[in-house]
Amino acid sequence: MTATTPTPKSLSAKDRGAWADVAFKALVVLAAASVLAILALIAFSMTKEAWPALKEAKFHFVTSKNWVPNDVDGIGPLKPSFGALAFIYGTMVASSIAVVLAVPVSLGIALFVTEVTRHRFSGPVVAALDLLAATPSVVFGLWGLLVLAPKITGFYERVHDLVEPVPVLRTIFGPGAQGRSLMSAGIVLALMIVPIMTSIMREVIATVPDDQRNGALALGATRYEMIRGVVIPHSFGGLVGGLMLGLGRAMGETIAVALVIGGSAQVTGNLFKPGDAMPAVIVNLFGESSGTYRSALIALGVVLFAVTVLVNVVARWIVGRTELRMQGVAT
Repeated sequence: MTATTPTPKSLSAKDRGAWADVAFKALVVLAAASVLAILALIAFSMTKEAWPALKEAKFHFVTSKNWVPNDVDGIGPLKPSFGALAFIYGTMVASSIAVVLAVPVSLGIALFVTEVTRHRFSGPVVAALDLLAATPSVVFGLWGLLVLAPKITGFYERVHDLVEPVPVLRTIFGPGAQGRSLMSAGIVLALMIVPIMTSIMREVIATVPDDQRNGALALGATRYEMIRGVVIPHSFGGLVGGLMLGLGRAMGETIAVALVIGGSAQVTGNLFKPGDAMPAVIVNLFGESSGTYRSALIALGVVLFAVTVLVNVVARWIVGRTELRMQGVAT
């Protein structure tokens, strides 16, 4: 009598599905963890390279506006001083101007495409936005430098003359306007971030169920009341997400800002005066830097990274609380 070896049973469809679920879960967990790991490695490596300048400047790096990397008086060597406050200020001001100008335009275009025209004119508008989004940033910068800056100075002066009797506005829109300024940088950045913000907002608004729209209209609401009471609350989180994506793009833009912001390291309340931004300083000076000077420029990148993360965390916290209030949940 001969012994027969048992043949292994083939996996059933149920077992194969269970293993597939385990493998898929492990894959997506690995993908999510890789994003966090990459961010941590970027932060660690950049901080390591920037540590010599941060160690020397300490908290003065973000509280001082004196940026003196080498001898500037022609008499003798001076101790370098790295204060990034003016660059942080210029970055935040130019980005804020861009967001203030771009949000109404982006939201208006998104509502026009999704709530007004639907399929009639949405195709050409979306195509034009995609074309604008594909335009290289250096083209926007050159347009701002060669077209916008020389011709907008007169407009700035007229705005100052108009608001001069108002105490606060005459400081914000002050005298001595220049074409290459914080305001010009904000205008160019606004043009650059409108396409991406509009795209996100349009997709988010399109997810609002038609039943909710029709229900509001059936109860007698006008189109404006339906948008205000149904569309905006339902898509508020996504709208803020598009805003933050545009803000991140504006804060990190380099070439376009470097060409139109003016390159003046100063903290001024006059938006018509030149300024400077962290990405612009890095791209302009990194090639000629070395030693501690190079570390200071890398430290600017670390500060920009930290500011971006902080702004996004605060924005998500605000969105969470606002959504709870919109849903009628007590906080």
